[in-house]
Amino acid sequence: MAKIRVALVGIGNCASSLVQGIDFYRGARGDDPVPGIMHLDLGGYHVGDIEFVAAFDIAKGKVGRDLAEAIAAPPNNTERFAAVRPTGVEVRRGPTHDGIGHYLRKVVIESSQPVDDVAGTLRRTGAEIVVSYLPVGSEAAARWYAEEALRAGCGYVNCIPVFIAKDVQWRERFRKCGLPLIGDDIKSQVGATIVHRVLANLFRERGVRVDRTYQLNFGGNTDFQNMLERERLQSKKRSKTDAVLSQLDEPLSDDEAHIGPSDYVPWLTDRKWCYIRIEGTTFGNLPLNCELKLEVWDSPNSAGVVIDAIRCAKLALDRGIGGALLGPAAYFMKSPPQQFTDYEARARTEAFIRGEAEF
Repeated sequence: MAKIRVALVGIGNCASSLVQGIDFYRGARGDDPVPGIMHLDLGGYHVGDIEFVAAFDIAKGKVGRDLAEAIAAPPNNTERFAAVRPTGVEVRRGPTHDGIGHYLRKVVIESSQPVDDVAGTLRRTGAEIVVSYLPVGSEAAARWYAEEALRAGCGYVNCIPVFIAKDVQWRERFRKCGLPLIGDDIKSQVGATIVHRVLANLFRERGVRVDRTYQLNFGGNTDFQNMLERERLQSKKRSKTDAVLSQLDEPLSDDEAHIGPSDYVPWLTDRKWCYIRIEGTTFGNLPLNCELKLEVWDSPNSAGVVIDAIRCAKLALDRGIGGALLGPAAYFMKSPPQQFTDYEARARTEAFIRGEAEF
């Protein structure tokens, strides 16, 4: 199969885990144990078929450096699990827009290099798919890069909680251009949102009424530091809340469902701790309460999901499918255009991969 030519926007922890993961699994075979990957081969594309051809950031320590070096530059603090060889891809200067919040201005020094012609670089490098890893709250920047992807004729995987695939006008624009769109806000492989969704769905299916719930998350990466600025947190909180409440028949108010990032603890680095509680009413009007704690490395936990999203976008390009990919978006993202249970979203995604109607 041909290579999948990918451009990265935002070279933070998540991009670091993704780039490392491609190298880590590049030589894996079908009979090898591959933890963290849902599909070693997806529609004929191996993990190692993903090739990075362009990258964009704003930080002084990353712009102008090879992608393999930039992923290790501060303030990145995720686990290093693979030695990445030089890629030959120079990280170029993107526009800042609203990409730096109040707290990140203390740790991210902007590059003095001129802003790149992003669409021109995408065309020149032959990029097919743009993956957006911008910081939470980068509303203007996210839409600007989506515009550049359209100008350059690239599919778009929106990993952050800015509502692009969920917006009917954006979906229609990508559809008319014959370009695939997967978004919004990436789910981790086994992260807080999908665990909470599965529990909420279990309560519903077993006839337990959910009365109240919370999900409290905290970690030590710049994502959590950025979200100390509550104004930048609104779309993230809405995305996580709606992802869980979509699994219930009876809606809960915001007073009854508190879901979202809670605090920044620097010594956790890229680890994330999550506490979930669900209070329900069961047979005989008696209470049933459930609590759990989840600990993960935050960025690697989502990298395997993005690897599948990239390859689904490539299959759509191969098949001439434009617009939002409903099944993959529902399985990979917290805020897709249409919510399903995770069981149904997975079935729809597998049908898409096989080239069948999603039913």
